[in-house]
Amino acid sequence: MKKHIVSAFLMFSIISSVCFAQTEKKERIPLKHGAHRIGKRTDAYMQRWREYGLGQFIHWGVYAIPGGQWNGKTSGGAAEWFRSSGLISIQEYDNLYKQFNPTDFDAKAWARQAKDMGAKYMIFTTKHHDGFCMWPSKYTDYTIANTPYKKDIVKQIVDAYTAEGIDVYLYFSIIDWSHPGYVSGGNINSPAIKKAYQDGTAENPFKTKAEEERYEDFKTFTRNQLFELLDNYPQIKGLWFDGSWDVAWVRNAAWVDNLGNELREKHPGLIIGSRFRSDEYGNRHEDANGDLIDDYDQRYERNLPNSLEETKGFDWDCVMTVPENQWGYHRDWSLTYIKTPYDLVEMAVKANSMDGNFVINFGPDGKGNIRPEETNIAKGIGEWMAVNGEAVYGVHHSILEKQDWGFSTQKGNDIYLSVFNKPMNNILKVKVPRSKMRGQVYVIENAVFISSGKTAVINDGGRDKSGSYYYNIPIPAEYQNSGQGFVIKVNIKEVPVEEKGAYQQAIT
Repeated sequence: MKKHIVSAFLMFSIISSVCFAQTEKKERIPLKHGAHRIGKRTDAYMQRWREYGLGQFIHWGVYAIPGGQWNGKTSGGAAEWFRSSGLISIQEYDNLYKQFNPTDFDAKAWARQAKDMGAKYMIFTTKHHDGFCMWPSKYTDYTIANTPYKKDIVKQIVDAYTAEGIDVYLYFSIIDWSHPGYVSGGNINSPAIKKAYQDGTAENPFKTKAEEERYEDFKTFTRNQLFELLDNYPQIKGLWFDGSWDVAWVRNAAWVDNLGNELREKHPGLIIGSRFRSDEYGNRHEDANGDLIDDYDQRYERNLPNSLEETKGFDWDCVMTVPENQWGYHRDWSLTYIKTPYDLVEMAVKANSMDGNFVINFGPDGKGNIRPEETNIAKGIGEWMAVNGEAVYGVHHSILEKQDWGFSTQKGNDIYLSVFNKPMNNILKVKVPRSKMRGQVYVIENAVFISSGKTAVINDGGRDKSGSYYYNIPIPAEYQNSGQGFVIKVNIKEVPVEEKGAYQQAIT
């Protein structure tokens, strides 16, 4: 008997300990350089960012001249990293700017194409890792001013896109292979380096005092260039950083944090994503307490989250290449899978269904031409967005759970059912959630096929054990073999449960 009592007591203690551990709040770590705000920004600048839905990214620089090929050999790596491909000498690469003369470049044509595609914002590479500046920076000679072309490309981009009503964000790499003071120190994403950094056992990335002093010059140079961009192009809405995984940059977390504050003071409303800096423990994107660093989560590069829960309630966007891993211009697209307009539209809707923006990358060639394949892709996306963009712009995740036929977004009481996986029986089964209010149920008031304006038939599909109702919407013949995703706009409302039957009969 006593044995049973002791066993019961031990079991109770274990259960109590587990329950207490689950309910006990995690102790927060005091941080000087972690997130400076808990939760989302609530200002008008950030609200505008949330409503973009679709954006364009352009990677362009001197790496577009070789286009992933040199002396008859082709690199399978990313074209914008061609300097480190081993197919070209550093000296050869660093002199390519003397050939950069993109006489076919037309910023206004690019902006019109982006607008026709449906982009509401764009991100442009002012300087990639090679250090070549697409604007005439006064802090280095390695700029567009010293090419045969000479004209300020960044200014042309900012002016042309702004004139089309497209907000501009400037990409800036804090890696600069051309600067004598730049030091790498490794990648903080390396498990071994990250562990050593957090344990306080990481090696100093600077091998000598002189090297560390030269890096101080590099930091000043970087700061000067960023303020130069804000001075030259005050119309921009934000900065998009790259390369902040660099251990030398992470080591200077306090300096970087202060730089961010200075940039925001210079440009009120400036939007900066989570790739700019780390906390003092080397954590990027999220600090040691799990709070988002800066304004939105930039971890979804060529990779979409699978659920709203995965995004942790953060603002976020996904930047996506058309070839599998090519940002800059590569001459050979046979190396990887090429996404179709259908693929990219589906990804865009999926992103917006989880409260994210979706950004599609283009890589112009050395003459300034957007390749014909990309032009056709942009055209296909634009045709779909011109009809169905209401399901993407200014929406948020809907109250519907994810269903097999596609994705849903919502604006007010309107829910957009974007169908990419048409049921074989051509009857769309739509599950509406159980109301949180006792005695109330959700009903679909009406439904319209956006592309045709036709009113859809809504049939009662019954109820499941959870209390959720189903509705069946027959798919008309013109949508059954279209080969494209289509959108049904439905209006949903809550009514007393006793009215549900009569209400549904009245609208079918």
